[in-house]
Amino acid sequence: MSSNPLCSPLATASPAEREAQQLARLRPMMAQLLQSNPFYQAKLAEAGIASLEGLTSLASLCELPFTTKEEIVADQMGHPPFGSNLTFPLEQYSKVHQTSGTMGLPLRWLDTADSWAWWGECWKQVFRAAGIGAGDRIFFAFSFGPFIGFWSGWEGAEQVGALAISGGSYASLQRLHLLLELQATVLVGTPSYLLHLAEMARREGLDLRQGHLRALVVAGEPGGSIPNTRAQLESVWGAKVYDHAGSTEVGAFAFSCEFQQLHLNEAEFIAEVLLSDGDEPAEQGELVLTNLGRVGSPLLRYRTGDLVHLVRATCRCGCAYARLAGGILGRADDMIIVRGINVFPSAIENIVREHTGLGEFLIEVSRRDEIDTLRLLLEMDEDSSARLAFDISRTIGAQLMLNVSVIPVTPGSLPRWETKARRVRDLRE
Repeated sequence: MSSNPLCSPLATASPAEREAQQLARLRPMMAQLLQSNPFYQAKLAEAGIASLEGLTSLASLCELPFTTKEEIVADQMGHPPFGSNLTFPLEQYSKVHQTSGTMGLPLRWLDTADSWAWWGECWKQVFRAAGIGAGDRIFFAFSFGPFIGFWSGWEGAEQVGALAISGGSYASLQRLHLLLELQATVLVGTPSYLLHLAEMARREGLDLRQGHLRALVVAGEPGGSIPNTRAQLESVWGAKVYDHAGSTEVGAFAFSCEFQQLHLNEAEFIAEVLLSDGDEPAEQGELVLTNLGRVGSPLLRYRTGDLVHLVRATCRCGCAYARLAGGILGRADDMIIVRGINVFPSAIENIVREHTGLGEFLIEVSRRDEIDTLRLLLEMDEDSSARLAFDISRTIGAQLMLNVSVIPVTPGSLPRWETKARRVRDLRE
């Protein structure tokens, strides 16, 4: 375990020092893109930017155009199979991964050896902030397919000197036995899948709290920062939860500290928060990121679609990086609008996880006679279903101002996911 959980001295530097270092990283990367990256050569030329002359401070970052997922999708369709956002010749790239494809066609992303080492550095910060290092045994509950998922976490495990254990193609029950037999101290996975593993352990009579686990590192969903989901994970596993945020396109951009606050890794990313329906700066809105170490396939001012509440105040852990209060609040494309009321699935999840013993849930939105209706299919035991369904429906109504029908379903009847959970079914289209 490392004695210093913050990998970069920038974590305790002044804002001026941090911005100066970010600019010093950004300028040579921009110079390289202007020289040899076809995607950004065309994009910057269209914006009238042909040199670094105007890039004299981070305040001038707003002169650069945004990059959107729609542009990247169109570019990869127009220049298959990898698109034109490649700074170096193709033979210099050593890794290819892709997005999960939950919101459409998957994006493919290439990394050079240097870019992949940078990914590992980002995950090194995730592990170090959680007190994970040499002597730990990290179990990855992940299939290691083409989805990038926790591939980069595996690289980070090597960089901190931990023993990495792959769940690989094992079935869930095999994974449970393996992580217990090998005395894993850290478990990495999505919150929903780790709850599924705990549910399976209970059915099999396995006592997870008697194992060696002391930390859960979760990603892929907002559950690690949803209070009741986090509390339930910690209760069933007997281990502390550390959230993490990242994406295939930009990298691992946030980590949790010992006080379970989600920090932006501002040594490796420049972050902006803008009004989600515009480009004005805001404390709460859409997260826009520029990565600084992925020169081979970079993103400038990428509109992530993640909605956050940015807090700029030094944390109790001593880290001065900006914090994402409440984690990733949701995604702009995940928000459900029912009869003019906006709600994120994470808000419903927090209410569901107040109750122990419940399984998975599914939110169904439909329209009848031009009126939107919301149903919550929720796994629960038959003995307590009627009263519990009423209580949850009433709580959702009181807290979220939504009328919802809670429909008890048989435990184990709803889908489980190893990667990102898909808990919304919109039948209005």
